[in-house]
Amino acid sequence: MTCPGEQPGTPGRPRPEERVRTAFGDAGVTDGVGPAVPVVDRHRTRGPAPRSSRRSKIRWTVLALVHVAILIHLAHWKITGRTLSPLEPSESMQTLELGYLNAGFVVFALLILSTLIFGRFFCGWGCHVVAYQDGCAWILEKLGIKPRPVRSRLLVLIPFGAAFYMFLWPTVHRILQGGPAPALANHLTTETFWATFPGPIIAILTILVDGFLVVYFLGAKGFCTYGCPYGAFFGLADRVAAGKIKVTDDCNQCGHCTATCTSNVRVHEEVAKFKMVVDSGCMKCLDCVSVCPRDALYFGKGRPSVFGLSTILRRKKRVFDFTWPEEIAMALIFLGGLYAFRSLYDVVPLLLSIGLSVILALLLVLGWRLLRRPTFAFQNHVLRRDGSLTRAGKLIAAAVPLVILFTAHSTIVQVHAKEGTRLLIAAESADDDTQAHTLEQSLRHLRQAQAWGLIPVGSLHLKIGSILRTQGDLDGAEQEMRAALAADPSMKTPRLELARILTSHGQYAEAERYLQELVEMDPHNQDAQRGLQFVREKLGH
Repeated sequence: MTCPGEQPGTPGRPRPEERVRTAFGDAGVTDGVGPAVPVVDRHRTRGPAPRSSRRSKIRWTVLALVHVAILIHLAHWKITGRTLSPLEPSESMQTLELGYLNAGFVVFALLILSTLIFGRFFCGWGCHVVAYQDGCAWILEKLGIKPRPVRSRLLVLIPFGAAFYMFLWPTVHRILQGGPAPALANHLTTETFWATFPGPIIAILTILVDGFLVVYFLGAKGFCTYGCPYGAFFGLADRVAAGKIKVTDDCNQCGHCTATCTSNVRVHEEVAKFKMVVDSGCMKCLDCVSVCPRDALYFGKGRPSVFGLSTILRRKKRVFDFTWPEEIAMALIFLGGLYAFRSLYDVVPLLLSIGLSVILALLLVLGWRLLRRPTFAFQNHVLRRDGSLTRAGKLIAAAVPLVILFTAHSTIVQVHAKEGTRLLIAAESADDDTQAHTLEQSLRHLRQAQAWGLIPVGSLHLKIGSILRTQGDLDGAEQEMRAALAADPSMKTPRLELARILTSHGQYAEAERYLQELVEMDPHNQDAQRGLQFVREKLGH
């Protein structure tokens, strides 16, 4: 039995890409205009099949220990009630925007510094999402499916855009607004460990999309290439690093390294041209070093890639799967998908919406090609042959309209929800003459979002309830606040608003229950404490 990332020898069994080539002859090797996506790779290894990587077992043990450490961290929080703040790099946003110095920022900074020196080791040896992607690639290979990397010119910019939005835009926005820099506050430990993470269902869905589905559509480590904002920083830092995969004169260009690499690096080509691996996508998994039959590869000190970047870009072989019109269309579709999915129903996080939007962009272009090409294949599946759809092609042809319909529906929900929220905020600073009209417009949009939505959304009920309360409709407001809590029992504001409405109706006992729950959820909420004291006085407690 082999571990994920190993390359078992299967003499006599045609590779998936060979089966696709057999269907189309030698077609599908030109830049973005062939009948196969991704472009069929002509690379062939020389000699016997590549041996299994010894480093793979070690790396998977390390990745397993990373998950054990995560579980220990969670257990410590559950047992003690307070623990080290999350080590997730996304926590750095709070440091940069709010001044909360947390463990995530410290770890992210240290990882970037280490990458500047040693190269991109963390991604391959410490990232849980990479573990999921490599695990998915291993499972698919066991099923006879080996997704090849999709090559796009524009979609590779997504991680940089996401990194700018997450980590740099808050600071840029603050400077443009003339705001002061936030004062640093110690948040290295926390009592609310899970506050910045999604619930279990969304967390699992994010893993399934970004860790598994993206791999099937985009190839091994597809999310690293087309979605990960942290990888954007690590990739840039790797270009400065002196730590490189290098080669000796013993190399005979057998290509075992490229066949084994799970980071989609053309190792044998790069070491032939540059005497080292210069691709910043190299995650230093060291599988290539392990499988080299002549022990010609090693990790050592090399010239930082940034100093010869123009030469590297000029000499590297670059093959893409899409024409420029298709690239531009995919970029626009991605942005549209991001609008449709980001914070949809207040539950879809940024990284999940990125994964969904990338897949959406690819699917629509695949659907377009499926309509126009008499012969077409995607990954290991022939979708259309001589004008006739195969079974896989029929599945794609049926899926694309459904995906378009769901995206359009989500866009309608988002338009009404965002516009209703914008008008509600505008009403807070409006004068008396326009406030009532603005609130009525906001209410109309929010109710449309509620009517179109597939699931109840607590924040929509809360906003509608607050408008009704301002308009004097306390019964309607009470109904909406109860609906908000039914949709999301973890919400705090509806409890306070509902308690105030119940207090105005003289229903002190029920108001006391909601206020007591709120104080237990947020012991520092002074409004809840004062309200609880008031209703208890009314009840004679």
